[in-house]
Amino acid sequence: MKIQNTLWIIVLVLATSQAWAYGSGSSSKKACSKPKFTQLTPVNNAQVSPGSAFSFDASAVPNPETIKVTVKDQPVDVAVAAKNQGFHVSGKLPDSLKDTFARISITAEGPDQCKGNDGWLVKITE
Repeated sequence: MKIQNTLWIIVLVLATSQAWAYGSGSSSKKACSKPKFTQLTPVNNAQVSPGSAFSFDASAVPNPETIKVTVKDQPVDVAVAAKNQGFHVSGKLPDSLKDTFARISITAEGPDQCKGNDGWLVKITE
């Protein structure tokens, strides 16, 4: 009886140590700091005119040249200005987009080459 109890204890100790081994690997990896985008203007689902201005704030972007914006899959030129612990980004919707919904899509690279993306939808009317 004592030998059987001892064997069970050994099996449980080995199983527990195996479980702890799996948990330690994930905590040793570095966390990824993705860029965050706030103050999206105009607001989501807003009705705007062709060529209207848009803007947003970006944080955790060490290189502002990695900030890319597309509107309905068309690349858009943006102006990037330094702001407290981040950047303010502004641009204009393409004049060619009329009477359609368009997604303003943002991508940027944060520290450690972690990519972040976001976007919002606007309705472009004539």
